Amino acid sequence: MNKLPEHKRVQVLNMLVEGSSMRSIERVVGVNINTVMKLLVDAGKVAAEFHNEAVQDVAARHVQCDEIWSFCYSKQKNADRASGVVDEAGDVWTWTGIDSDTKLIVSWLVGGRDSGYALDFMDDLRSRLANRVQLSTDGHRAYLEAVEDAFGADVDYAMLVKLYGQPADEEERRRYSPGKCVGVRRVYVSGQPDMAEASTSYVERHNLTMRMSMRRFTRLTNAFSKKVENHAHALALYFLFYNFMRPHMSLNGQTPAQAAGLANRALDMRWLVDRINARAPKPKRGPYGVRV
Repeated sequence: MNKLPEHKRVQVLNMLVEGSSMRSIERVVGVNINTVMKLLVDAGKVAAEFHNEAVQDVAARHVQCDEIWSFCYSKQKNADRASGVVDEAGDVWTWTGIDSDTKLIVSWLVGGRDSGYALDFMDDLRSRLANRVQLSTDGHRAYLEAVEDAFGADVDYAMLVKLYGQPADEEERRRYSPGKCVGVRRVYVSGQPDMAEASTSYVERHNLTMRMSMRRFTRLTNAFSKKVENHAHALALYFLFYNFMRPHMSLNGQTPAQAAGLANRALDMRWLVDRINARAPKPKRGPYGVRV
């Protein structure tokens, strides 16, 4: 059985987390796009499993949550009339929860933006925390019930509600940009949050990092995901890279996982390739000892 050399697998994975498209990787590395896709799927599965194992008992103080939009196959408004449309076509939201101090992504979830996904996300976030935290979110109403169901009274929670406006004469010029933020309102929800610390600045800045690091999130291009499963695999790989491999500028050369006490060294892509190899099924042997 042919296997891509280790140095090329490392190169492909590094290019994936640095924002390269799959076609550009095919051209630069000289491998078939199906090989790139298979490596992404394998890496995504390993990365998701490792996140579930390693990101536990996080001793955070302040956690910020947000949702970032993308889409699969077609935008939601075009999903019904798109040719050859798949069942998962339409808007795809990625929920993230970041530790403001260590910049660790504690929890993430891919799905819709309704209350069901909000509850699943908050349940997962709560299960990974070791102590009571101050939680900050935007004004999305699905958070209210989800936080109460997941945390009960064991959280200090505040919302940051942004007020947007857009002058009528700028409507056409600004239609690809969000409306102008004309004000911010901090809203107490539960517990004893420090209202001066109620913020979503770090998680929103991380949204930009995600868009810069994954080609699938680039707006106004044809680089969007065609399958939700592959979208999730790309995210799993990215979060492993962000948490455990990439030094953060604000952490004196440490990774978020090191700052959070979850790792004593930075991992690299060769480590991930070794994990993929260990997870792969061993080749079977035929009756004459030939691998099949």
